[in-house]
Amino acid sequence: MAQSESKKIFFENLYGAGKAIAVLTSGGDAQGMNAAVRAVVRMGLYVGAKVYFIREGYQGMVDGGENITEATWESVSSMLQVGGTVIGSARCKDFRTHEGRLKAALNLVKLGITNLCVIGGDGSLTGANLFREEWSGLLAELVEQGSIEQQSVQTYSALHIVGMVGSIDNDFCGTDMTIGTDSALHRIIEVVDAIMTTAQSHQRTFVLEVMGRHCGYLALVSALACGADWVLIPEMPPEDGWEEKMCQKLSANRAGMKRLNIIIVAEGAIDRNNKAITTECIKDLVVKCLGFDTRVTILGHVQRGGTPSAFDRILASRMGVEAVLALLETTANTPACVVSLCGNQSVRLPLMECVQMTQEVQKAMDEKKFEEAVKLRGRSFENNLKTYKLLAHRKPESELPISNFNVAVLNVGAPAAGMNAAVRSAVRVGISEGHKMFAVNDGFEGFYKGQIKEIKWADVGGWTGQGGSLLGTKRTLPAKHVGKIAEQMRTHNINALLVIGGFEAFLSLLELLTARGKYDEFCVPMIMVPATVSNNIPGSDLSIGADTALNAITTTCDRIKQSASGTKRRVFIIETMGGYCGYLATVAGLAAGADAAYIYEEPFDIRDLQANVEHLTEKMKTSIQRGLVLRNENSNENYTTDFIYQLYTEEGKGVFDCRKNVLGHMQQGGAPSPFDRNFGTKISAKAMQWVTKKLVETFRQGRVFANTEDSCCLLGMRRRALIFQPVVQLKGETDFVHRIPKEQWWLKLRPLMKILAKYKTSYDVSDSGQLEHVVHNRPKDSDASVAM
Repeated sequence: MAQSESKKIFFENLYGAGKAIAVLTSGGDAQGMNAAVRAVVRMGLYVGAKVYFIREGYQGMVDGGENITEATWESVSSMLQVGGTVIGSARCKDFRTHEGRLKAALNLVKLGITNLCVIGGDGSLTGANLFREEWSGLLAELVEQGSIEQQSVQTYSALHIVGMVGSIDNDFCGTDMTIGTDSALHRIIEVVDAIMTTAQSHQRTFVLEVMGRHCGYLALVSALACGADWVLIPEMPPEDGWEEKMCQKLSANRAGMKRLNIIIVAEGAIDRNNKAITTECIKDLVVKCLGFDTRVTILGHVQRGGTPSAFDRILASRMGVEAVLALLETTANTPACVVSLCGNQSVRLPLMECVQMTQEVQKAMDEKKFEEAVKLRGRSFENNLKTYKLLAHRKPESELPISNFNVAVLNVGAPAAGMNAAVRSAVRVGISEGHKMFAVNDGFEGFYKGQIKEIKWADVGGWTGQGGSLLGTKRTLPAKHVGKIAEQMRTHNINALLVIGGFEAFLSLLELLTARGKYDEFCVPMIMVPATVSNNIPGSDLSIGADTALNAITTTCDRIKQSASGTKRRVFIIETMGGYCGYLATVAGLAAGADAAYIYEEPFDIRDLQANVEHLTEKMKTSIQRGLVLRNENSNENYTTDFIYQLYTEEGKGVFDCRKNVLGHMQQGGAPSPFDRNFGTKISAKAMQWVTKKLVETFRQGRVFANTEDSCCLLGMRRRALIFQPVVQLKGETDFVHRIPKEQWWLKLRPLMKILAKYKTSYDVSDSGQLEHVVHNRPKDSDASVAM
């Protein structure tokens, strides 16, 4: 890495030597909490600190004794894939009293603990901050009682607090995603997808209640991800007369040959008079007004359960490591902070600023200032709401702007889950902007053959949950057929192109840009939205489809590891897709708890392989029973999956045996994850809005003529923002031989994966979060909502 050596933590430095860190989970449980606990423990041990579990949340801190135990490396093994929290959580009345906090302080001082990592909701974090503020007074009181020596007051003078938000509701201001939210969305979408099949069979209406007593995030995003007909959330109650409008919408959808209706209701949904809107009330309304066969499903605690998603495991692991670094850098004057996610970057925010803003949301709702409540929820929430309204509610023809522009949408490259959600979003936003939308089947191959037809609003109904590419996609590049493609552009009067696809889509735009010199038909706005499981597109940190592939790999790795439970020690060698890009192998390795991940970007030789085998052998001799090694398909032409399997088999004789698995195309299949549905929907909507803007800018003398670099762009996520980048400017960032970007952000996660697998390695902290302040409005182009 280019960063100076002084900005790296080295194993030998033992930054945390002599420090004691305690970790607890409090309040409601959330999937991914165990991954956070595991990361705190292992990072704490890595830096040389003592790490303690506090079991049963604050109750365990008050009761002390066996509730506070020292953690070891092995004590957090095999917990990454487990839902809930294995160290327990409880709502504690005792900690709310001064006497309870006094007992807790004594229990911590006895063990020399002055660093606390709290994983919970806003109530748990507020309690931790109060405890921190009272700390010196509590110690003075304990000295007066004779419970501790005066010396202890100097030794343990300050209590340092770092919080991580674990809550499925995503109701904490300051972070885009809380630990557990993505997994809860997985549970909801699994149920909705299953319900849709039975609803379609019987032409039923289903009313689903999801969690969210004070926050409608789960309801809103699941409605966006499944294309629900109606959604009701507490932050934005429906206008008076909503009952009639809803029934009209349901009736219109049925008249448009739709066989089912889905209504999603947050448990805290209210009307403009703060009166609760219940699922039974909605059912009775639909039956009375429309006579539709209607059923109610209340998901309840199903949303809290199950295994954490890949996103939550990675988020929790990154946050856990960041929390330990924050504790090491904290001074007596540093305010208690919460580790957050902004876009694709971890940040640290003052805990009480976040808590105060979260309380402001409820205050605004109580005062019926609903627009303000939505804004206070953050840009992510606001964008979700705007996008849902744009896609779910079609304006009457009389209200649509008349643009007379024709826009073509096509998929290029290999299929990726989420492509259909992106196409649906583009088509509906385009129609809302007054354009005539055209669908091109089978990519540029279909384009030059004339497989182009107009696509209407209703044609893309139900597309969000479909895997693969319903338009059809091919890897064919346009260069050989530019003349025929130009002819089709002329025939159908295509004024703009939206290309959704992988590296071939990027190459295609470069070829069409070159063809502008010969064919004026290509002098139109052209934009690419990245969609590939490999996540190898320059100019974007994330691609549509990569999250679904990660979940497929992670789930398969969980099952493969579980297959060895109860047997002798075993190591699994797993081959992943990705071409020359090691994103899937690395990030799935982090999510599945891999011992090693071999990729092209980080060259390895026989000595590295031997060191990995020896490391695994040492681990196997203790309590670790299963090992996991991932290999990217093109990581090395000589060290193949078979070679690595045979090497591990031979060198591990007498200690462990080996099995190998090539995951293949199952990584490209399946229904898209909630993240990919939402990401595809929002990035495509933003791309279409750019198209409209460019069409207006470049329309002169009765025609569209766009030949500048910035009229042929890629829309990608960079750190905290969605950015439009001219494709020609991305050429310098691209390794065209290996079809990967020259710089890739996720390579910084590799040392983290190695640390959590017990390797002695250095960790670059130059990019770690710095303490920032909560802001009501982020920069204009920032769209951290891509993180869901």
